Amino acid sequence: MDRVPIERIDLSVYRIPTDFPESDGTFEWDHTILVVVEATAGAIRSLGYSYADTATAQLIRDVLAPKIQGADAMAVTGCWIEMVRAIRNLGRPGIASMAIAAVDNALWDLKARLLNLPLVTLLGAVRDGIPAYGSGGFTSYSIPQLQKQLGGWVAEGMTRVKMKIGRHSDQDVARVQAAREAMGSGPELFVDANGAYGRQQALGMAEAFEKFGVTWFEEPVSSDDLEGLHLLRDQGPAGMAIAAGEYGYDLPYFERMLEAKAVDILQADATRCAGITGFHQVGALCAARSMPLSAHTGPSLHTHPCCALTQAVHVEYFYDHARIEQMLFDGARVPVDGVLKPDLSRPGLGLELKRADAEKYAMG
Repeated sequence: MDRVPIERIDLSVYRIPTDFPESDGTFEWDHTILVVVEATAGAIRSLGYSYADTATAQLIRDVLAPKIQGADAMAVTGCWIEMVRAIRNLGRPGIASMAIAAVDNALWDLKARLLNLPLVTLLGAVRDGIPAYGSGGFTSYSIPQLQKQLGGWVAEGMTRVKMKIGRHSDQDVARVQAAREAMGSGPELFVDANGAYGRQQALGMAEAFEKFGVTWFEEPVSSDDLEGLHLLRDQGPAGMAIAAGEYGYDLPYFERMLEAKAVDILQADATRCAGITGFHQVGALCAARSMPLSAHTGPSLHTHPCCALTQAVHVEYFYDHARIEQMLFDGARVPVDGVLKPDLSRPGLGLELKRADAEKYAMG
């Protein structure tokens, strides 16, 4: 195909309230902000997004969009490199990488649409679908709410579910027990402390959770505490995987985590790690280390990329994001028998913004 110049980059920002106050081990929230990027080239309009903040949109508008307007829409990696160069003096982690992510995701969607291909076909499929795990069980939930949500996902065919812990450590064992009772003995139970515990406390909790069949302990200590994660991985119960990586914004972060032997399963998030381009770089890093990769949140965004990565093992079907994607995107993916599958009848990511539904959440 001939060169196709990127004609424009459009931005929308939406603030969506939660349907109930939510919290984890170290944070509380009552809304989520969605930054949507739509790129246009060759009379084709695409869609990409990140769960970020308004500052992300401003950075895209002021710094990134001018760098890639007029560039070749078929040269996504080249555009990505230009954006990374553009934020050199701003710092790579955080807002800058999330801004790049939103644009990069839109550019991959654009290229696939220009070729009239599903994104997974453009990337190179290695599987038809990717397992999903239900994720929620917030620390703000009562035990009946917790049991209803996790038990509901199991009833819908999910074989793995995750709950939040760490805010009230004296209640965590009882909450994990209640979750197991609601799920039955078969499905895997994951727990996520969001770095709320100290090292010795986390070890004690891991031993207590073992009796309830917990097979995944996410961020038992801060993800910055690589020695602590390594300690948990070495001394925790057999069969309980240590997971972290959701706050990775660039490749060296993930490299350091793997060099420290800090995790059994690495997490990455294409809304944070500079988009699908960055996410696939992490996938290559995992392939070189024979390390499993799990996608953090944004299930509709991660379905196509994960079906094109050999090391991907599952996608987090995070309640907040799944709810928002169903509300605002036509074509949002829903697990069937616990598996997310790309819609091969639609080009790109297969998503369209429901503009009328989104409008009431629009920010200035």
